[in-house]
Amino acid sequence: MTLQEAYNFFENLKTETSKKYEIKIYEKFIHILSGMKNRGFSEDEIQSIETELDSLDLKSNPTNRKKYFKKSLSKFEKYLKETFSLTTKEYYQKLYGGLGILFGMLFVVVFLSNMERSLGISFGLIGGMVVGSIIGRQKDARAKAVGNML
Repeated sequence: MTLQEAYNFFENLKTETSKKYEIKIYEKFIHILSGMKNRGFSEDEIQSIETELDSLDLKSNPTNRKKYFKKSLSKFEKYLKETFSLTTKEYYQKLYGGLGILFGMLFVVVFLSNMERSLGISFGLIGGMVVGSIIGRQKDARAKAVGNML
C-alpha cells in the first residue's frame, strides 16, 4: 500500500463513520501520512514504509475497528520512532509525564513516608507529573527543532 493509497483509505474511513473515537484515530493516521509526504525520503525508505503499511493489513475488515486501528497506529508510530526517529506531537511530554508520576510515587514512598498518606501521595503524583511534563516539553521542542516531529 502506497502512502497516497493509505491516505485515501483513511479519508474514506473517516467519512464513513460517525463515531468520534474512530475519527480521532483516522485523523492521527492522516496527519502522520500527510507529514510524511512532505519529507524527502529516499526510494528505499519509501519502500520500507510501504512494506510496513502492508504488514499492518489495513484493508482487512475487523469486527472491532477502533481497537484494530488503534493497535495499528501504535505499531506504525513505533516503527517510525525506531527506524527514522520521527515522533508525533507531544510524544515525549506524555511519556515523561507518566514516568514522572511513577517516580513521584516512588519518591513519596521512600522519602516522605512520615507525612500523612493521602497528602504525600497527592504531592508525589502532582509533583512528578509536573516535572516529567516539563522535561517532556523540552525534549519535544528539541525534536521539533531538529526536524524529527511529524
